Amino acid sequence: MHMDSELYQRVLGEELRNLRRKRGWTRKELNRHLQSDISLQTLATYELGTRQCSVVRLVELCVAMDEPPADLLARVHRRVFTDEPGKVRLDLAKIVADTQPELESLRRWAEDRLRQPGSAPEVGLEQPALDWMAELCGLSPGELMARLKAFENA
Repeated sequence: MHMDSELYQRVLGEELRNLRRKRGWTRKELNRHLQSDISLQTLATYELGTRQCSVVRLVELCVAMDEPPADLLARVHRRVFTDEPGKVRLDLAKIVADTQPELESLRRWAEDRLRQPGSAPEVGLEQPALDWMAELCGLSPGELMARLKAFENA
């Protein structure tokens, strides 16, 4: 198994940012809950995935936000290493938030999935499903994949 370290770092940063935002905290408020002195710039670089975070620092951040580090890392792992080979992972909330007219069918489908009880915020789709969605959107499968890839960086 090959690990893309830049992707892992970026996803870890996204999960840290999501966790902080879920608490309704700014970086400054998070900083007040930490045991050690970390600059706001350093917190920002962790969240952006542009700076590596030590294990001890990661645990400190998790403890401050009342999140078991193992749970955070499990989410990162699921996002980076899909448990379903051959499937493409889609973040439904990012699809719903998109405004591209060509993706209206995909957006309606994602909204419907998110409304279902117990639905996951991310889904894994096989290529035939993506081909079908591309056809619904009036795009080639390659064009749809390029647009979906852009969501990963959003």
